[in-house]
Amino acid sequence: MSSARHWGLGLALVAGLTGAGYWSWTEYRAQRVPQSELSLHGNVDVRQVILAFRVSGKIETIAVEEGDRVAAGDILGTLEKADYSDQLTLARAKVEASAAVLSMLEEGSRAEDIELAQAGVAQAEAALVLARTIRDRQAALAQRDIASHQAHEAAQAGFDEAAAALRQVEATLALALEGPRSGDITQARAALSADRATLNIAERRVADAELRAPSDGVILTRVREPGSIVAAGEPIQTLALTSPVWVRTYVNEPDLGRIAPGMIAEIRTDSGGRYPGQIGFISPVAEFTPKSVETEELRTSLVYRLRVIVETPDQGLRQGMPVTVVLTPDEGR
Repeated sequence: MSSARHWGLGLALVAGLTGAGYWSWTEYRAQRVPQSELSLHGNVDVRQVILAFRVSGKIETIAVEEGDRVAAGDILGTLEKADYSDQLTLARAKVEASAAVLSMLEEGSRAEDIELAQAGVAQAEAALVLARTIRDRQAALAQRDIASHQAHEAAQAGFDEAAAALRQVEATLALALEGPRSGDITQARAALSADRATLNIAERRVADAELRAPSDGVILTRVREPGSIVAAGEPIQTLALTSPVWVRTYVNEPDLGRIAPGMIAEIRTDSGGRYPGQIGFISPVAEFTPKSVETEELRTSLVYRLRVIVETPDQGLRQGMPVTVVLTPDEGR
């Protein structure tokens, strides 16, 4: 009995040690071994820009072909500029004329103009003195019936005309001494501002007659050819931007809690290419399943759209290309 009792205690001790060791190994493995990778399937998205002239006209040149790589600012095509260049020349001439008028008004009357007005006043005063003398003489002769009353009336008219001429030149002198009115200067400044705005529009139209690449990219389509008459905004070319490039993919609802924006990702192509990236956007709206479905069986079919930004894209990634996005949720947290 004693031996059997000791034997049972030994078996119990071994079993206990074995169970404790297995439990410790299981806990260690759970702490050290990460969860499996999360693989998602998606497609490459490349932003495209439809290029067009901002003004209408006749296409003079198209500088690129489909598939050409271009840099931001490169000239892709031009319109005939003769009409726009003439409008620019006319606008510049109007600005120069308006600026000259405003400058004269702001400077005021010149000393020469004042001297000329003063000389005119002196001349008019002398003419008035002479006219008065003739009038008085004719009046005296008419009273003595030596001269006719008609001659006296003509002398009076001459005096009145000389007096009016003096008043006119005196007003001219007063204006010269006072200088331009503030209203005239304000009007001239407004005219100059309007002409400068017209000049800016003309300069923009000349610049808009050139079609330039807004960003680095690849020409996808060439819609129009030289000689075509196009309206403003009519598509001329399509440009695929080289950056940014992202992958559109979807994650199941049960895996949604394992990922977050900014999580590191790896994009793999079927040809063996690998690109680093990160999650940039997670849609807050489920797709493919109505919101009213709430059973546990159908909740597992909910998917959410992800946008994974590719950090170093190259020509190996093409629009619509199928790729695999690999995430390691434990490492991304």
